[in-house]
Amino acid sequence: MLISADKVEEGRALVSAAKAARQARDAEEAARLAEIRDAGAIPDECGPDIVPAPARGGFVLHRNVELLPVGTDKVEAVHRGYGGRAAIRTADVFDRMIAAALRRKRPCPLTPGQIAMGRRYSNLVELAASDGTKLSRLDSSGGGGDSMDWMDRHLDIGRELDVLRKRIGLGVAMAVRRVRPTVRGADQRGPIMDRVLVDMVCLKGCALEDVLLGHGWKKNGQTYDAVTHALSEALDRMIGYSGKETS
Repeated sequence: MLISADKVEEGRALVSAAKAARQARDAEEAARLAEIRDAGAIPDECGPDIVPAPARGGFVLHRNVELLPVGTDKVEAVHRGYGGRAAIRTADVFDRMIAAALRRKRPCPLTPGQIAMGRRYSNLVELAASDGTKLSRLDSSGGGGDSMDWMDRHLDIGRELDVLRKRIGLGVAMAVRRVRPTVRGADQRGPIMDRVLVDMVCLKGCALEDVLLGHGWKKNGQTYDAVTHALSEALDRMIGYSGKETS
């Protein structure tokens, strides 16, 4: 059976097109993988001991700094990282707030003390949520001599959480009556409670706009400023400030 020259050329064109499409897909996949590897690359300041892990997610550099006395009335900040290297830690919602503020060239909406309290609260909740299983220790020998110590620590964590949650209170962070209906949004489903606001930000890592949208509120300058102010006040109460706000 004879095949015409036109059919031969058509077949060659199809093969060429398929080859070009495959090469384009391979190049796209290679670029995607390279982008993932670059995103998970470890900065040179950390040294070679930290393994790149794209699944780790976003992280920030952490430097252990110690203040040492210089002379009689001065101090100097000295980096105390192992071998002069920096460490890394997982980026959280507060790091995103700081980065967003830097991009806009505006001050961070929360003070360092408020951010530290938010992280403290998150760490305590994570510790309290553990199942109570006594973890083995590399330096332990034989019987369980520190089981009561673990229970004491667990009780201390629970007591500190109780104090913090009482300080947060059962108040309303954003009351419906204080915001005009046209500002709230058509889908607004009710007030945002203080405890819900703190838990969504500190525990779930929600941005403030996510808190607003999750409650059906419009995201605009007025509502964003109001929810930011409410979070600042709640964190101040958790710190122990009962009067004047710190931000």
